[in-house]
Amino acid sequence: MGHLILRVTIKTLFAPIILFALYVQFHGDYGPGGGFQAGVILASAFILHALGFGLDRCQRVIPPSWLPVGMALGVLIYAGTGVYTLLFGGNFLDYDVIQPDSHHHAGQHIGIIAVELGVGLAVAATMLQIYYAFAGREPEPMDDSW
Repeated sequence: MGHLILRVTIKTLFAPIILFALYVQFHGDYGPGGGFQAGVILASAFILHALGFGLDRCQRVIPPSWLPVGMALGVLIYAGTGVYTLLFGGNFLDYDVIQPDSHHHAGQHIGIIAVELGVGLAVAATMLQIYYAFAGREPEPMDDSW
């Protein structure tokens, strides 16, 4: 039961870090932030959890087999938004095509949120995949252990 203070601190910070990632994700079109930053913040919450409670416990929550799916789905959401605008007569990522009758450019907001959601999902999955790859590897044998 070592590192009790560290584990309690990680449990206390885990939910607020995820909440902050969601804030950055959904307010990225109004100010600084967006998908990339939110994805890194979200991944950092799970990396912090893995550092405190072990990689195995983190991989039970987000299995490594899910990460390639998350990366691909994020790219598909991003590209799918652009293809959607192409199919309805606009340019690639021309968001006004999404809701052409809106006087408040609602299509811009919907399109930006969709693209940033795809970026956030892809970045979070990629960061976790990189962490899993480095944290899960076997240590190199020392020269004197041959």
